Amino acid sequence: MKGGLRLIFPPQCLCCGEAVAEDGALCATCWSDTSFITGCACSRCGAPLPGELLGDEDDEGGFLICDECLHMVRPWLRARAAMVYDGAGRKLAMMLKHNDRPDLSPILGDWVARAAASLIRPEMLVIPIPVHIRRLIGRKYNQAELLADRVAHVYDLIHLPHGLRRLRHSPMQDHGSVDDRFANVEDAFGITRRHASDIRGRSILLVDDVMASGATLAAAAETLRAAGSGPISVVVLARAVKDT
Repeated sequence: MKGGLRLIFPPQCLCCGEAVAEDGALCATCWSDTSFITGCACSRCGAPLPGELLGDEDDEGGFLICDECLHMVRPWLRARAAMVYDGAGRKLAMMLKHNDRPDLSPILGDWVARAAASLIRPEMLVIPIPVHIRRLIGRKYNQAELLADRVAHVYDLIHLPHGLRRLRHSPMQDHGSVDDRFANVEDAFGITRRHASDIRGRSILLVDDVMASGATLAAAAETLRAAGSGPISVVVLARAVKDT
């Protein structure tokens, strides 16, 4: 039966729809246009760095900081990203977020889970960045929640999709200066009352689809810290980086 279906409906590239050898794959063109972050990366924000990582991340030689993070306080300990927010990577993130493609979340979630491997700790809670109800009604789903659910499943961790709540509707973070972005999400998050005791003292893996300035993740992490959480780590599908 499966063989017959493959003849009629051959596997398609996740990104462009071209025929590929197996489900969940990228064609050669889209693969070459996707910058997976598999080597040296900033331990604070996940941005790719030149060179090779020597030692484990927990060792002194393996903890690297980019120039941006040297001058910006991050309210979390470590961060990782699956790919750069550019080329086919940007297209996939946009398809998941804006093109009504929740079917992409299992594969993209597996990519996020692989990126998060060094961040995982026993008894860690997995919490996605929430969206406001107004945006949720229009989009029908929260893409960060779908990714977080997959990460929690891969590592057998507790997924707390409603641990955080969005207190107010704010404009999209696509434009504006770094200061504008931080101001846009100031006091935008709160702890869901019924989960306050679950969060207290627990290490957290905060999940989102894209990190640019880090303002949204910082606001969420500050809210979790104020609620008494344990150490916070961050993982995202895609990391926006400055052109060099």
